[in-house]
Amino acid sequence: MDARLTGKAHSKRELTSSHLLRWAWDRRRNGPMPMSYMSRPVSTSMKRHLPGIAAAFVMLVCGAILAMGALREWSARDQDLRAAEVDAANLVRSLLQHAEDSIELVDNAVIGVVHRLETEGTTPAAMARLQGVLHLRKATMPRLRGLFVYGADGAWLATSEPVDVARFNNSDRDYFAHHRSSTERGAFIGRPVRSRSGGQWIVTVSRRVQTPEGEFAGVVLATVDIAYFETFYSQFDMGKQGSLALIAANGTLLARFPVDDSFIGRDVSASPVVHHAARQTAGTLAFTSALDGIERLSAYRRSERFPLIVVASRGRADVLASWRVAAVERMTFVAGLTMLIAMLGLFLVRQMIERQRMAHVVEAREADFRLLAEASSDMVSRIGFDGQLIYVSPSAVRVVGWSAADLIGTPALNGINPDDRPAVDRTVEALRRGDLAEAKLTYRTRHREKGEIWVESSLNVTRDPQTAEIDGVVAVSRDMTEHKELETQLAALATRDGLTGIANRRCFDEVFEAEWLRCQRDGDPVSLLLIDVDQFKKFNDGYGHQSGDECLRRVAVAISQVARRPADSAARYGGEEFALLMPSTDPAGCERMGERVRLAIQELGLAHRGNPPVHVVTVSIGCATVYPSAATPDRSALIEAADMALYAAKRAGRNVIKLAPVVHRLSPATRKTA
Repeated sequence: MDARLTGKAHSKRELTSSHLLRWAWDRRRNGPMPMSYMSRPVSTSMKRHLPGIAAAFVMLVCGAILAMGALREWSARDQDLRAAEVDAANLVRSLLQHAEDSIELVDNAVIGVVHRLETEGTTPAAMARLQGVLHLRKATMPRLRGLFVYGADGAWLATSEPVDVARFNNSDRDYFAHHRSSTERGAFIGRPVRSRSGGQWIVTVSRRVQTPEGEFAGVVLATVDIAYFETFYSQFDMGKQGSLALIAANGTLLARFPVDDSFIGRDVSASPVVHHAARQTAGTLAFTSALDGIERLSAYRRSERFPLIVVASRGRADVLASWRVAAVERMTFVAGLTMLIAMLGLFLVRQMIERQRMAHVVEAREADFRLLAEASSDMVSRIGFDGQLIYVSPSAVRVVGWSAADLIGTPALNGINPDDRPAVDRTVEALRRGDLAEAKLTYRTRHREKGEIWVESSLNVTRDPQTAEIDGVVAVSRDMTEHKELETQLAALATRDGLTGIANRRCFDEVFEAEWLRCQRDGDPVSLLLIDVDQFKKFNDGYGHQSGDECLRRVAVAISQVARRPADSAARYGGEEFALLMPSTDPAGCERMGERVRLAIQELGLAHRGNPPVHVVTVSIGCATVYPSAATPDRSALIEAADMALYAAKRAGRNVIKLAPVVHRLSPATRKTA
């Protein structure tokens, strides 16, 4: 086809090509065509069917306009829903940060009191001094409702509240029972309770106090008014049916806006949000609330620092309210326009019926068909049943560089790229057999001057007017090289991270999957480095987000320079976290590469005053190696191992690497058997 089966034409051009190439075929068989050939009248049958075809076309156009209008409205509806989900997801991220910061500030106050108690004891003098500290803490932290110190028996020892401590005992509270029975020293966020000192709903944050011997010595408790969160949430306009909620990880509702005290402390663990949050840190979903029965679009995010979930929801009716109004207006306009087109179409059909008697209209139309085919910017060609080019339009020079005279009589499939030739052969053969009436192909072929180009072909079979047997193929062709190059560029952009220029998460996952399967097949180990920039939030806060972006770019370049093997793949894994995949690398090699990466980034010397003691940008690295086998069919084992090692590196003081234990290390014989 030598680019001679290429191109895409409008339906009008395809009709034109059939008429024109029929003329070319007749001229080839019968010699020069007399000028009266194009003037032959259209058959009576064709005349009789033209009004019906026109009426059907009008109906088709009207139906298409209505369908396109409905499709557009449905698309606009989906866009509004997606925009609402994005807005809710952005809001919930900010709300979770606020909740984490609030709990962290309160927990820091608790930690200070616990340390003071374990250092100075609970003597009357120490309690007197502590009492002043508690009042000062409360005065300097507006979000803190109160601080309380309970002895091992639950008796009140000190409090920031102006109450008689001797009157109360909190040994019956859930948080007290938790710390008494558990030796864990971390913060415990309890169920919402009514304050005994003030009567309002509160959220509790508590820690265990113990003796030097490790015995239980009491509890330090800080409380935050649930009204504090409700007041903060009231600043956001979520619509008439929207809501904001703070939920404990166990499904206990801690705070909600709009405010309804009857909802506080309720168990909502059966909610789809809680189920999703247990499996996925963040996401969006639509469901009907069990609290008030309203259908909402919700975004949620689970804290990785505290057992908290924040949910932002908008009523589906609120989200779609403006769309409904606009959709009614637009569809009314479309319906009116469609009626106008239908009326005009009916008028035109009547005109066609009246003019059917005028033969010169048909003759002019036949002449127009020929003119359009000859003047088309696409290359129009006709291929005989023997595969030879019978007719080629003058635009062949522009499309493939050869003139029509050069191409006529040559094999139509010459010049096609060998890799694309089988698919083209199969399609042409299907057209010859009558399995297909039309087809479209895109493939590479040779251009006379440009070398290889991409061409698109729209193919239609032609039939002998005497026997109705297939006697050839009409091809309408166009150059698609520029379009293909643009597609290639867009595909490359889709695999790159826009900030750092290295592979993005999507590309990394694809490479990871392919390398995992290869190493599983060959019995080779797979190693992974998870790299996290130390104290990056402080870097952003201290130097600004533009400097933070530049820092991430410099870190990405350093990692890429260390990863020199063709099989190694460096990618931005998310935020300030990077990943380096190293197929066929054993644990020792993995650890060496991790140390090279760590040193390379430290030697960049990027100033970071918030990262003591070195005060330059550093990274913590988790190293892991897995020998893929039947026992480890899923690559998640490698990610989990590297992630655990990364957390160990952070706990070890940062700017270090930690190597996870080798997962399923098998002997060569065992791996071959597996």
